[in-house]
Amino acid sequence: MSEETARLIPEQHEKLPFRLQLAFGVGHVLNDICSSMWFTYLLVFLHLVLEFDNWDAGFLLLVGQVADAIANPFVGYQSDQRDTLWICRYGQRKIWHLIGTVCVLGAFPFIFLPCVSPDSQRSVQLFYFAVFIIIFQFGWAAVQIAHLSIMPELTADEHQRTKLAATRYCFTVISNVLVYFVSWIIFRCEDGSERRISPSDTSDFQIIVWSGLGVGIICTIIYHLFVHEDSSRFHDHHETEKISLGVGQILQKVRYYQAAVVYMSTMLYINLTQVFVPLYLHETLSMAASALAKIPLVIYLGSLFTSFLVGTLNKYLGRKVAYVMGAIVGLAGCTWIYLRSHTSNFTSYEIYIVAVLFGCASSIVLVTNLGVTTDAIGDKTGSGAFVYGIMCFTDKLSNGIAVFVIQDLHKTFPNSEYYGHVLTFACGGALLLGSLGVISLSICKISKPNYTLVTE
Repeated sequence: MSEETARLIPEQHEKLPFRLQLAFGVGHVLNDICSSMWFTYLLVFLHLVLEFDNWDAGFLLLVGQVADAIANPFVGYQSDQRDTLWICRYGQRKIWHLIGTVCVLGAFPFIFLPCVSPDSQRSVQLFYFAVFIIIFQFGWAAVQIAHLSIMPELTADEHQRTKLAATRYCFTVISNVLVYFVSWIIFRCEDGSERRISPSDTSDFQIIVWSGLGVGIICTIIYHLFVHEDSSRFHDHHETEKISLGVGQILQKVRYYQAAVVYMSTMLYINLTQVFVPLYLHETLSMAASALAKIPLVIYLGSLFTSFLVGTLNKYLGRKVAYVMGAIVGLAGCTWIYLRSHTSNFTSYEIYIVAVLFGCASSIVLVTNLGVTTDAIGDKTGSGAFVYGIMCFTDKLSNGIAVFVIQDLHKTFPNSEYYGHVLTFACGGALLLGSLGVISLSICKISKPNYTLVTE
């Protein structure tokens, strides 16, 4: 390696400035706030406010997930191309982040508004919402891929990458807490009494949306001001050769498929929990509207406290053990719902214990999962965005199909216990699959030393 090349590559154990870690962490806040609204309240809004049936609501969520799934590898591939945009001197990752932000801000508010012609046919309304959903999901994918793919380029040290992932997740949790806290205030305190969600809550959802978007805009500005893609770590990216793989080479590597299974399973657990906990609270437990914000708030407070420990768990126990520990905690919550949801004390205090278990599990498996993915990329940062695009493709497509099928099956199984079984078996099954994927990565590391995916 030449002296000049060595100068351009970060030291293996270089510590990132704390300011850079924070600036990186807030770069996904806008997406996190929108994601919180999307997964937690979209079905609630469509079903209980706009009075769409289960199939229509599930179909719109599926449209969004499929659009996101298709956009991810496309954005990932384009983001890896240095000369795709003449303005890429701004940063080939950051420019896609900026494009995505514009799409998100331009489309997301309309998703939580009634159609401009609410008396039109249901098919027209579905098309209306689908257009804004597709624009939003393209922008969301662009921001996510740009933010994830810049992480391996900021540092070559895997523990520093874990810190970045933990910081990112910490702000994800804070973003969700913000959404749920505002929702709790709106749903509980507007008329001073407990109530259920109804068609009169349209304006309430807009207050929640714009409160979140305002914070997200500020955080995005901070990210673009303080995170410099072509900083002193890499100098001019036109002069630095990033190691990359072709699309065909990536698709031939077994470790990427294994990492994709882990990524897909992890996000399936987190997103299905986020989608169906509110419906479980509303339909199965018949709790008040404020509970639809209060219980998710407890989940993410549990995640927030756990996120400070995840880096230590990964460092001293390794990816495999940390992930399996998180899965066990999550499975405990799933089992608790199955065994105890019929008891009289469940809604009084046990549901809060389950919420904490879900939050702790989400924090551990997600941060560890991001570490697994960055380990899979390794020093091939030139193709990092496309790898993340593949991971996110499996995530979004599986989530969309799962939610659509679950909603459609509810017509066949209309009993009030349905969403409890979803949280038990669908979410628990996702954790088991993710654990098997992490274990398989560890086995491959042992049998094939060149697969440096897991840190023991």
